[in-house]
Amino acid sequence: MSENVVLPALGESVTEGTVTRWLKKVGDTVAVDEPLVEVSTDKVDTEIPSPFAGVVEQILVQEDETVEVGGVLAVIGSGDEAAAPAAPAVQETVAEAPAPVVEPAVVETPVAAAPVAATPVVETPAPAAAPVYVPPTAPVAPAAPVAAPVAQVAQPHSTDPGYVTPLVRKLASETGVDLSGLNGTGVGGRIRKDDVIAAASAPTAAVSNAASVAPAASAAAVQVEASALRGTTESMSRLRKVLAERAVASMQQSAQLTTVVEVDVTKIAAMRSKVQPAFVAATGGKLNFMPFFTLAAAEALKAHPKLNASIDGENIVYHASENISFAVDTERGLLTPVIRDASTLTLAQIAMQIADLASRTRENKLKPDELGGGTFTLTNTGSRGALFDTPVVFLPQVAILGTGVVSKRAAVVSTPEGDSIAVRSMVYLALSYDHRLVDGADASRYLVDVKTRLEEANFVPNLGI
Repeated sequence: MSENVVLPALGESVTEGTVTRWLKKVGDTVAVDEPLVEVSTDKVDTEIPSPFAGVVEQILVQEDETVEVGGVLAVIGSGDEAAAPAAPAVQETVAEAPAPVVEPAVVETPVAAAPVAATPVVETPAPAAAPVYVPPTAPVAPAAPVAAPVAQVAQPHSTDPGYVTPLVRKLASETGVDLSGLNGTGVGGRIRKDDVIAAASAPTAAVSNAASVAPAASAAAVQVEASALRGTTESMSRLRKVLAERAVASMQQSAQLTTVVEVDVTKIAAMRSKVQPAFVAATGGKLNFMPFFTLAAAEALKAHPKLNASIDGENIVYHASENISFAVDTERGLLTPVIRDASTLTLAQIAMQIADLASRTRENKLKPDELGGGTFTLTNTGSRGALFDTPVVFLPQVAILGTGVVSKRAAVVSTPEGDSIAVRSMVYLALSYDHRLVDGADASRYLVDVKTRLEEANFVPNLGI
């Protein structure tokens, strides 16, 4: 008996999805709730689990094809049939072999868009065996007796460099991690950023010995590893197309400009050092600067409703709650999960939500509704060392706040005794806003209130531990 696998509803406003990658192929067995296919929508990229157990008989929607919600993606059968029907795009060429030597049948399939290592030919034990599927570039091996009764196709190695994205490769190069000896924890054994970060944080004797034996090596020029994408062409993913369309629409439909202030967060830095052990013990995670920026930004929005509004035709909608979207850098592109009612939360609650939402966003485990409903956006442009930038407003929102890197530098400190120069922890806050609604004075007043809140650093009542 065969069952149809359909595209489920992936959010209230999602009507269609694009198949980005099949995790199973025709003839593979699949268990209930085992990931079957990756689908991309205009809100989220996600894995679709199999609702049935059995054997994949047909794949009806190929990669990069779009299907509406409720459309049939694949057919899963019980596996009792002698041979599963082939996918529509496959052409079979079966070669008969004279006895007693058995020559394997060869089928040519189109080369997949994703980089995949060449798959070796697998020999069949008898003339009655099903055809073996191999890429056109794979050489045909001479026939030999095979003990296994069922032919199997070798899968690409999990640490194949072809499965490493440029972002991960760059991170590995910067941290000195050897990808060839790293086991990935992503789908299909793919190496993710978290794998590289974990490997980089693990102490190695080789590094210590190199530092002690050859200290002069640190003065050597840094070697830049060339990206595998140089000189190549690839199709834009659905998520990248959506981001591109929204960025262009935002710049065309709104009048955007940016205002920047400099904030002294030395008191917050001292507070973090003091409460860090108790915070880690209570929440399981570290307290960084982002929860402070989020809370200060959300609290100030309550007094500056223009920054927490949207334009609906000729009407202005002032939102009743401060739902803060925050930008998460993923291998697929930029996504913005939402912290709801952020102005009412404690630092501990905000920190735990940031960690949870960011982790699930990178692992494709975010629910579509967790990406909607934001009224104001925060983007941590300093996470990679940038002083500040001019972020683009996400419509229909009218403002986005970028936080730069927190760095120590000399600054003038004013006291009743006079001015002096001291080493302080400083950060730039850059507010981009829609000038159709928000004036420069409105933006400046908002930023000054955020600056005052951060520099006073009276956050002890807001710790929540």
